[in-house]
Amino acid sequence: MTFSEATAEPATSARLTVLSGPSGVGKGSVVERLRAHYPQVWLSVSATTRRPRPGEIDGVHYHFVDDAEFDRMVAAGEMLEWAEYAGNRYGTPRRPVLERLARGLPALLEIDLQGARQVRAAMPDTLLVFLAPPSWEELERRLVGRGTEDAQTIQRRLELARTELAAEPEFDVTIVNHSIEQATEELVRLIGSLARTPVKH
Repeated sequence: MTFSEATAEPATSARLTVLSGPSGVGKGSVVERLRAHYPQVWLSVSATTRRPRPGEIDGVHYHFVDDAEFDRMVAAGEMLEWAEYAGNRYGTPRRPVLERLARGLPALLEIDLQGARQVRAAMPDTLLVFLAPPSWEELERRLVGRGTEDAQTIQRRLELARTELAAEPEFDVTIVNHSIEQATEELVRLIGSLARTPVKH
């Protein structure tokens, strides 16, 4: 479904929306802009075994946990979804999401393809949004230009990205990330009317 088709009818306010897409497509940048301009949009904070990157804050960008704590959360059924990606594990704590929806308020998850599939299986009414690059060449440029990972890691991410791009038909709506501003505005419109009033700075 195209973005224009998806926004032809107003979204219900209590829907769970999942944003996913290949590594390097700009999911993190869209989320950062969303946090800055639409703080009323509730975004789930994932747990991860990955080490923090410079500038990342525990409890804001991720809940950084060790392998033992992650194992405990999975065993206790505390994860709505979890997956291993590029050698690290990521997961969505279940309770905050369900509590948010129970209050009749929209919730947003930014997770990988494996996680999106798990959420769709557990909660079939979830809206799955695929963030796509304008082209493969642009995605490759963004991945190589990050400068945060070695060549082997970049190559692994490029291989994963090809697989992730092939999964686009599984999603309900595709947003092409021509610019962070445009992609963010389209995502906010999909989330629902409660999110559409920007905060003035």
